Formats: sequence, C-alpha cells, structure tokens
Amino acid sequence: MDSDTRRKKQQALMTELIERKIRLHAQHLYDQRGQGEGLALQDWVEAESQVLQNSILAPLYRKTRADIRPSEEGADVNPQFAAADSSASEAEAS
Repeated sequence: MDSDTRRKKQQALMTELIERKIRLHAQHLYDQRGQGEGLALQDWVEAESQVLQNSILAPLYRKTRADIRPSEEGADVNPQFAAADSSASEAEAS
C-alpha cells in the first residue's frame, strides 16, 4: 500500500472516530432532554461543536465534512443516533 492510500485510510478512520464521539455526545444530550423528539439536528450541532472544540482533529473533520456532497449530508444525522452507538454509550457510562 502506498503512503497516499495509507494516509487517506488513516484520515477516514480518524474522521469516523470523531463522528462516533459526536454521535455518542448527541445521544447523551438527547437523553438529558428526556428523549424528546424533534431536536435531533440541534443535538447533533451542539455535540459536534463541543467535541470539536477540544479536538486537534477538528480541521480534518471539517475538511472531510466539507467534501461530502449536500445530498449525503442528511444521512449522518439520525434521530435515534444508531442503536449500536446507544448501547456503546450505556456501556461507557457504566
């Protein structure tokens, strides 16, 4: 594997990890609000802001997100924040 391919794979992995942290934090915000529906985007944006504020990988994440076509953008924001991540969040809280 050449170095450019390796670098791209590493960047994709780092972006995926940041998105998972954001998803878990958004789930936490949702739970704090009593799991009220209708504010998934607000929870996501707030979680994204808080996670990226403390991350040295924020520029990489923002660049990756900017490269995504607008039609794909809504696919990442799930009001349920993915059941697998929810169970991971509960496991981490224990």
